[in-house]
Amino acid sequence: MSQDIYKEMTDKIMLTGSKIIPKLFKMIADQKEATLLMAMPGSPEQLAENVRKPVKKVEKMCRELYHKGLAFKSFKTGNLGYKMCRDMIQFHDATILWPEAPKAYHDLWQKFMEEEWTHFARMAEQFSPRAFTRILPVEKSIDIGKQQILDADSVNKIIESAEVVAVTRCTCSVIAHKCDKPLDVCLQVNNAARYTLDRGTGREISKEEALGILKDCEEKGLVHMTMNKAHVGHFICNCCDCCCQVLPMVINEGLKFCDPSRYQAMIDPELCSFCGTCQDRCYFNALVEVETERGQEVMRVVAENCMGCGLCHVTCPEEAISMVAVRAPDFIPA
Repeated sequence: MSQDIYKEMTDKIMLTGSKIIPKLFKMIADQKEATLLMAMPGSPEQLAENVRKPVKKVEKMCRELYHKGLAFKSFKTGNLGYKMCRDMIQFHDATILWPEAPKAYHDLWQKFMEEEWTHFARMAEQFSPRAFTRILPVEKSIDIGKQQILDADSVNKIIESAEVVAVTRCTCSVIAHKCDKPLDVCLQVNNAARYTLDRGTGREISKEEALGILKDCEEKGLVHMTMNKAHVGHFICNCCDCCCQVLPMVINEGLKFCDPSRYQAMIDPELCSFCGTCQDRCYFNALVEVETERGQEVMRVVAENCMGCGLCHVTCPEEAISMVAVRAPDFIPA
């Protein structure tokens, strides 16, 4: 059987030309498993016919590929079927949480992130009309006033309205381990939570524990991110600027992989003590030192850089920072 099947799998997830992705596929799937993956989607019975193997053997292989994160369950026809991971994001997130993944597998993923990801990210951005993810603000940072906090703006409402919540390790931090920030911080909601519990890659948690994780993330300097949709529920990632696969692309490359929140930081110059704590907390170079007409040194928000995360508010000793809505509700895609 040709070794080129791993290149074919790489083509299928739109990473043609990568030298590392075929090696990742080869490390996690033998050629029989690779052949089965390339025969997907289909029910075990359909797949067994396609690859000319007994149904029971194919069922067992499908379950193992699901456990590894290479295959996903599908119920579109009303019966259980399996489909191969559709893109790099699914391949990355699902297989890194494979419980038996060896360190060499994680290290090879990090090699891809450091050597090839930027190239493919630049190409992917050209074909993406809107960012896949969006930042959510620290909720207590929002100046209520006359502002409306949409459910899609609120980490608390996403959790409180959830039917089931689970927590997994942050896949970016698992492979990068560039800092000592918390690792068990990726919150999965509803169907995403059911998926991770079914696979055994995370644990179910109460809403109270989830809210506690969010508070701890805010204090530790992790940015809340979610799917860029108006509906609530799916996931809340909590990311740093060094390990995340998205934020460095936004900060260093200017790629539109993540939309800002609907909010922007505002600093009250009368309250600002110019301590610089907010500037230390900002990943996006959105806070600069200025001097007022009266000769007072204060911090100023660079509007075009502010992503509206609210981390600057959390540790401001003077409570001089609040978040104000600068984008209409329809900024969030329906």
